[in-house]
Amino acid sequence: MIQIAIILRPLQLPGDYEQLAQLLNQVWSEPTTAQRLLEDDQKLYEVGHTWMDETGLLGGYDRERQAAVNEHGEIVGFAWSWRAPWTEPGYLCNTLIVDEAYRNRGIGGLLLRHITQWALKLGAAALLAEVWDDNAEARQFATKRGFAIERHAFQSLLQLDSEESRYAALKPEQPDLRFLTLADEPGEESEHKLYALYKESLVDIPGFIGEVPAYEEWLKWYLRVDGYAPERVIIAADGNTFVGVTNVLHNLQTNGMYHEYTGVSREYRGRKVALALKIKAIELAHEHGASYIRTDNDSLNAPILSINRKLGYVPLRGSYRILAPLETVIASLDQQSPLHKSV
Repeated sequence: MIQIAIILRPLQLPGDYEQLAQLLNQVWSEPTTAQRLLEDDQKLYEVGHTWMDETGLLGGYDRERQAAVNEHGEIVGFAWSWRAPWTEPGYLCNTLIVDEAYRNRGIGGLLLRHITQWALKLGAAALLAEVWDDNAEARQFATKRGFAIERHAFQSLLQLDSEESRYAALKPEQPDLRFLTLADEPGEESEHKLYALYKESLVDIPGFIGEVPAYEEWLKWYLRVDGYAPERVIIAADGNTFVGVTNVLHNLQTNGMYHEYTGVSREYRGRKVALALKIKAIELAHEHGASYIRTDNDSLNAPILSINRKLGYVPLRGSYRILAPLETVIASLDQQSPLHKSV
């Protein structure tokens, strides 16, 4: 193993955004940009606030970000640990990435050790993360450090072509419903109706943990995310009541669409509302000249998986959500001799 000089330091912004985007794009399925990272940061709190709740579990919100840089000052690794106000008590969510050219040199362990020190200071009980199911190396790294698979999700992709006619035969008749977009009925009243629909449907998704975000946070992190446009928020309504929604994002870099969310009110499930919404999303993508639509699904979400198969979505690689008690991760790291020092 080649010994290299690695230093951990906090992110230096905005200067690090460009290198950070390049590193994240080695792993993320949809590419990001320095501008998008900046915009996401502008939505966030400046100072975190955490506490221990009445059951002794960590609550509140905070984040920690560290870059691993080489002797030339280049970012070769990144660790991001955080909890949002709606994260399940006791948990910290984590992203850890090492540049492909610098893996198997101890950098991942160095970054993970920093995360555990921060988590210990906050009083966290467990660490959450995700790894691609086809990345055996990442899974092995996590397993050796005490992480176990908690859930499995996978992506599906629909390549779009000029043939829209085949979807017409699948489109269900919905005489009692009207279909519109948020652009058709803009404003805070409509957004609050959408929020109520999300609150009902989000908690029914297999694997959902934590709490539904408060309205203002939901606007920032679930509705008005990168690639959002009100004309791409497709809504099924019964009179003035919103009973179904699909939010379709557009990635200009790839000319692709992404189903950020599809949800239907419990009372209207089993009536092919989600299928109708999905077909309308495909029609919208054709109108925009998009090359594909991508989505993510939990492996246990049978109804939406059935719809995707019917529409011709092809399963792609998936991801495992992995979980480890903090004390287990710390013990595993203490059994190893770190190769590098951080300053």
